[in-house]
Amino acid sequence: MTTLTFRPSADAQSPVVESRAAAPSRRVVQPAGAPGDALRGLAPNWFAVVMGTGIIANAAATLPLQFPGMRGFATIVWALAALLLVGLSAAWVAHWRRHPEVARSHGANPVMMQFYGAPPMALMTVGLGTLLLGGDVIGMSAAVTIDWVLWSAGTVLGLISACGIPFRMITRHSFDADAAFGGWLMPVVPPMVSAATGAMLIPHTPAGQPRMTLLFACLAMFGLSLIAAFITITMIWSRLMHHGLPAAGMVATVWIGLGPLGQSVTAAGQLANVADTALPAREAAGLDVFALVFGVPTWGFAMLWLGIAIAVTLHARKAMSFNMTWWGFTFPLGTCVTGSTVLYAHTGAILFAVVAVALFALLLTAWIAVAARTVHGALHGNLLRPAA
Repeated sequence: MTTLTFRPSADAQSPVVESRAAAPSRRVVQPAGAPGDALRGLAPNWFAVVMGTGIIANAAATLPLQFPGMRGFATIVWALAALLLVGLSAAWVAHWRRHPEVARSHGANPVMMQFYGAPPMALMTVGLGTLLLGGDVIGMSAAVTIDWVLWSAGTVLGLISACGIPFRMITRHSFDADAAFGGWLMPVVPPMVSAATGAMLIPHTPAGQPRMTLLFACLAMFGLSLIAAFITITMIWSRLMHHGLPAAGMVATVWIGLGPLGQSVTAAGQLANVADTALPAREAAGLDVFALVFGVPTWGFAMLWLGIAIAVTLHARKAMSFNMTWWGFTFPLGTCVTGSTVLYAHTGAILFAVVAVALFALLLTAWIAVAARTVHGALHGNLLRPAA
């Protein structure tokens, strides 16, 4: 058992709180009140549903092999993700208004607070889908405007998450050596999503200093997230090697390690694609080279992590009962699809196209399984029921 010890703080109700780091996220809050009140059980990890749904649309829109009807399918999935974002955002606002003590407890809990990285990534995922697919439905001008709004909001929230959550971990909690888990990546990945999705907005930014500023801001967020993610992945690797797998309820979080890896490959390639519109030829060519020099080795490590994630999931499958951490099977895997697609576009190597299509098929399979269990659990189970 991993013990997480709160250091005394102004907003902590008790000086020491012990919890299992491997416990499913829905067990984090233990409020009193009517168990049938669904809003009371809502938490930020639910925005992973939007992330996992939206990445399917974005990956399908750019997949190297376009099947008949693929764009129509992607547009429908984007619309579903957008509706989920609107619905969850409204529900979360209502949750804060009706159950503020429960909402505040999420930010104080050492496990649940990691998932405050999910809302900003959900915003930017839907924003990119709007830019890629929404123009066919609402017009390109409106699509660009909506993407700017969602990207800007997601970027601000993501930077707050990337700085604020590690700060709270440093100043409010004390962690045992085996406490690191995949969820620790959630707060620091949003700036990488900002870099990857912001690259798509560079052509829609006025030329000159505004466009250059956005490009350099995306590069800075790329580095911010990349270094923080590599440090965190190292801690997670060390935890796995020294202490073995987490409890079955948290095995799915191992997949989150794919997120910063695949998204960084995607960001490097996307920024290289638009660099010549904002930078002199020499610097633009340098970013194009960097997209390969960085992208291919990182993609290789992502494939290693994917193999380990699949192996440990199969190893623990009989003990794994469904919970919201299973959405870790979707968005991180989707970033590997987009990363493979970007590398194919830069190299023309069929290897990356084949892997992108194969991973997309795996992504669809995972999404169908997780989405079906989520709907069933929300309607007939205890996913939205607070722990007693």
